[in-house]
Amino acid sequence: MKVSAIYTWVTVLTAIAAGLASGSSYAYALDPQLDCRSNAHAFIAPLLKSQYIDPNPMRVEANSVNAFRPAHGSKLTAFGFPVYAVLGYEHDDALFKRGDGRPVPDSAYGVVVIGPTESVEAHARQTGSGAVIHQVVPLLLTAIFCSGP
Repeated sequence: MKVSAIYTWVTVLTAIAAGLASGSSYAYALDPQLDCRSNAHAFIAPLLKSQYIDPNPMRVEANSVNAFRPAHGSKLTAFGFPVYAVLGYEHDDALFKRGDGRPVPDSAYGVVVIGPTESVEAHARQTGSGAVIHQVVPLLLTAIFCSGP
C-alpha cells in the first residue's frame, strides 16, 4: 500500500514537472511576418533584439542573403514547422553583412524550415502567404522566401 502511494506521488510530481516545463518552453510563430508585406529589417531586427537569433550570421551567400541560426533555447516556427535558419538582406542596412557577389535588390527575407516542401507550401497557402516556397533538401528542408514589401 505504501509503495503504491509512493508511485502515485512520483507520477503526480512527474506530470506536474512536465507541465511546468512545457508551459515555460513555447514556440514563437513567424507566420504573420511571412505574409511578404514587410522588409528584411523589420523582420530581422525584432528577432535580434529579443535574442531569438544569433547576431552573427552562420553564412552569408554571394547574393548577400544572411542566414542566422536560431539562438540556443529559442523555438521559432513558421506555419507549424520548426525553423532551421532565418534569412534576410536589405540594401545599405548595417544589420546585414555583404556577400562577394551581386546582392539581391532592395530587401529579401524568410526562413528555412524542417519539413517537406509540399506540406510547407500547403500550410503557407492556407494562411494566404505569397511567399516563394523552395525545396532545399528533399523531404527535409524547405525555404520560405519573401522579396520586398
